[in-house]
Amino acid sequence: MYNLLPREVWNSIREEHIRKHGAKCEICGSPERPLQLHERWRYDDRRHVQRLVGFQLLCRKCHLVKHIGLAGILADRGELDYEELVEHFCRVNGCSKEDFRRHADRAFEVWAKRSVFQWVQDFGEYGRYIDGRMTGARLPAFRR
Repeated sequence: MYNLLPREVWNSIREEHIRKHGAKCEICGSPERPLQLHERWRYDDRRHVQRLVGFQLLCRKCHLVKHIGLAGILADRGELDYEELVEHFCRVNGCSKEDFRRHADRAFEVWAKRSVFQWVQDFGEYGRYIDGRMTGARLPAFRR
């Protein structure tokens, strides 16, 4: 969405979230700056439609946990300490590293199953800000 929405719209969504929720991560409560705006999607696995349902303000660590595949790529490149993310997740969720591993494995299983299909993106109320050719567009199937 960051690359699809006009910058002024993205910034206004971010500022509105800061006004509503405060200048802190909505998961761990960290005031770390800059806070990153994360899209929240709902998936219809039967019809293969992903619908944008909102946004969250997240610190960098929580945002990277949400995008754990990207975090792994960055760690492989030496751009990120993956174990630091695992420790952050465990601290925030009060769980063990083994719990984290099960959670991540499950996330990758879901991703692999969903990636076989072409998906339609429904941008919801934000669709009006995006070039009409993108709204309701079919996304290519991605393979792992």
